[in-house]
Amino acid sequence: MKKYSLFALAALAMSLTSSAWAGGDINAGKAAVEKFGCAACHGADLNSPIDPTYPKLAGQHQDYLEHALVAYQRGAEVGNGRINAIMSGQAKALSAKDIQNITAYIHSLPGSLVLRK
Repeated sequence: MKKYSLFALAALAMSLTSSAWAGGDINAGKAAVEKFGCAACHGADLNSPIDPTYPKLAGQHQDYLEHALVAYQRGAEVGNGRINAIMSGQAKALSAKDIQNITAYIHSLPGSLVLRK
């Protein structure tokens, strides 16, 4: 019985740690999205960009969004960096916590992207 209790406690601790680790703060993310002006290009709902070549962000996977923002921060200096004059400038101003919070917020929004089967 002790073995199962210990296992349950360990599993609970791991789930709390991992969700907080990867989660980010949605409310802080919303504030950061407003602070950094993401809606100016991606639309007020982050799902209706002002230009059809700009991506719809709402509902995207958080890990994808985090990777993209970090890649914009890296720029052309490394092999897996991204090059975009606007986004590179925006991303360089973000801290790691900003990225985590912003991506948590964007991921929480309803999106209109669908996969065809």
